[in-house]
Amino acid sequence: MKRRAFLASVSGVAVAMALPAHAAMPRFLATTPFGPDTVIDLARRMAADAHMPRPEVPAEWRDLTYDEYRRIWFDTRNAIWAEDALPFEMDLFHPGLYFPRAVDIDVVRAGEANRLAFDLALFDRTDDAPDLPVDESMGYSGLRLRHLFPDEWNYREFAVFQGASYFRAIGAAQQYGLSARGLALRTGDPDGEEFPDFVRFWVEEPQPGDATITMHALLDGPSVTGAYRFEVTPGPACEMRVESVLFPRVDLDHVGIAPLTSMFLYDQTNRPRFEDFRPAIHDSDGLLVWNGAGEMLWRPLANPTTLQVSSFVDDGPRGFGLMQRARRLSDFADLEAHYHERPSLWIEPEEGWGPGVVRLVEIPSDKEIYDNIVAYWRPREVLAAGSEHRFAYRMTWGQEAAGAAAPPRRDDVARVLDTHMGLNFDQDGWIAAIDFADHPALDLPERFGAVEGLVVYVAANRGETTDGIVQRNPETGGVRLAFGFDPGDADAVELRAQLFRDGAAASEVWLYRWTRA
Repeated sequence: MKRRAFLASVSGVAVAMALPAHAAMPRFLATTPFGPDTVIDLARRMAADAHMPRPEVPAEWRDLTYDEYRRIWFDTRNAIWAEDALPFEMDLFHPGLYFPRAVDIDVVRAGEANRLAFDLALFDRTDDAPDLPVDESMGYSGLRLRHLFPDEWNYREFAVFQGASYFRAIGAAQQYGLSARGLALRTGDPDGEEFPDFVRFWVEEPQPGDATITMHALLDGPSVTGAYRFEVTPGPACEMRVESVLFPRVDLDHVGIAPLTSMFLYDQTNRPRFEDFRPAIHDSDGLLVWNGAGEMLWRPLANPTTLQVSSFVDDGPRGFGLMQRARRLSDFADLEAHYHERPSLWIEPEEGWGPGVVRLVEIPSDKEIYDNIVAYWRPREVLAAGSEHRFAYRMTWGQEAAGAAAPPRRDDVARVLDTHMGLNFDQDGWIAAIDFADHPALDLPERFGAVEGLVVYVAANRGETTDGIVQRNPETGGVRLAFGFDPGDADAVELRAQLFRDGAAASEVWLYRWTRA
């Protein structure tokens, strides 16, 4: 999906351009009562009727070129609450180009929802920007949230909601990377995927001193409607608490709850396929799963040559996420994209989600502008038409490092840092080398170059593997497990490795799908 590069460029332009001398005040179209169940009741009523697509904006807006779209940007001096000295401000995005259907945005204040009128005067533009028809009921394509962080003078953005049900966020010192969605339907299915949309937002006006901003969203698509409530708290990590209520119009047998979307082009495992000076290009480098049995599973991401789907069967998952563990500039050698500053995103279910699978979809890609990684929770049970289903979870956008901003996870096992894969030129087959982070469980003596006291588990569903050897890695302070495997005639092999000490797990479970190029 090319949307990733487009959204990044629009976000940067909106903040960087010069501001006009006079600010405009946002205007309201209508005022209606708003309560805790307003969006839920609306989604329930809509689900009883057939889906009606929203009207498109005028053709002049839809036909904007990429450059023309970027010649119009929101003037942050016109932000919602800009005159009120509140801890948050909200910017708006105009429709057109990749966003042919607009959304309604309401500001909630004192139990009333005030719908924002579309007003081109809220935007700045270059002299050669095209003239466009304006209808105050047209709506916007999305919104951006900014926060006044401690000891700072300017409001800094931390979250964007725009396009289908996509949204993304960052910690205080990070760059935008992966995205999330409200819902995924039939991802990777042969008959194609359905993309329901957030069609209306309600953003509650914050109060002085608030650390959290609350917003609501109405989801609508041919197969389902939904009501969402977001409690968003910016900081070193951006934390979101999400409550969703889904109302299927049809039986849903392939639903993605808390879906994540990212980009993985290459790292050291598939570097030879790409002629690029950078050693790696990715927003995320692995899927982390804390399953109901208590295991921490680490699955390095891949950019396969054919569509790959992996399912991790579970019952009551404790959490999962797409992580970016490469955190050095030298990991990427990219002075512009700053991939080492992209956030990880961790999903923590608030209540028992029951049986299902964490599903990982890896799509072949040849350019970094495309999102090609999707991960989500797929319930085992069908969501029946006419029923209601509630899912609540927490999202942590930030680094995975230890500290107050880190997502909850087991801290009694060593993390996987890197995976290296290559041909074994001395023997038939391949060599896998796994670097584990420094951890007290791995603090053991060495003898003849090998770490003693650890039990190595290595397995494959096809072919043969060697026992493996564990050595101290002087650069990381942790250890490296290296082993060989011979896939034989197999085109794909599922590998599993883990370290144990005194009968207990000393490392995450490393999982890898090797495929023949």
